[in-house]
Amino acid sequence: MPVDLFGQALNGLAYGVLLFLLSVGLTLIFGMLDVINLAHGSFYMLGAYAGLSLIAATDNFWLALLAAPLAVGLIGALIERSCLRPLYRRPPLDQVLLTFGFIYLFEDLVKWIWGGRIRSIPPPELFSGSVSLAGTIIPSYRLFVIGFGLVMAILLYLVIERTRLGAVIRAGVFDAEMTAGMGIDIHRVFTAVFAFGAALGGLSGVIAGPIQSAFPSMGVTILIPALIVVVVGGLGSLKGSLVGSLVIGQAETFGKAWLPDAAMLIIYVVMAGIVLIRPQGLFGR
Repeated sequence: MPVDLFGQALNGLAYGVLLFLLSVGLTLIFGMLDVINLAHGSFYMLGAYAGLSLIAATDNFWLALLAAPLAVGLIGALIERSCLRPLYRRPPLDQVLLTFGFIYLFEDLVKWIWGGRIRSIPPPELFSGSVSLAGTIIPSYRLFVIGFGLVMAILLYLVIERTRLGAVIRAGVFDAEMTAGMGIDIHRVFTAVFAFGAALGGLSGVIAGPIQSAFPSMGVTILIPALIVVVVGGLGSLKGSLVGSLVIGQAETFGKAWLPDAAMLIIYVVMAGIVLIRPQGLFGR
């Protein structure tokens, strides 16, 4: 029915912008550092649990939304400088094994600190109710998530496309060696991009907490859709991350609603169809 279509479309849009916040950091890290960071979903998980603790301590969702991503970004910077930097000239398999190990490390760390049970994160009081749109009752927090994600997409576009920092990032994605040859401290840029990507992962975890709750395996659960978004959108493309996230978000949401036993199959079919037509992704070079 039209009402069901509208409600599912809004749910898919909310899920899509969450995927965007996670995948845009992942695609920049892939595109610029050439690092296959399988632990990126762990930053999402750490953001959710950091937000959970900050909300419990301060009873302030907005403080958690600001502080948790900064903490996760700091963790990302430490990982890049201490563990990943020595592996840049090593085979990609070394990076895969290292970041795969971080998945288990962070998951066990979360279980040790917070326990293994599912923890619910309350939405901010301002968005704790529901609204009626076109005859469909929609939690107001989901509308906030949609608006917040789209505003973040605009801000990221302005930063990456209209500032000197964005020009350096785009140059590094296109050719890191040439960027270093122009006198730019590429290692510092690498650290900043990795920390920025980790912070965006943490931000998406805080935002997702009131919708999906927090549990130790949430990083692994979200990683595969995020990787699919990167493949669909194209490496290093902000526009590709946004469009790919919205496409995969809708595909998975409608798949779970109509064909729950084949929801993951649907997004793989979507990915395969796009890659067959454009192997570099929708907006990849």
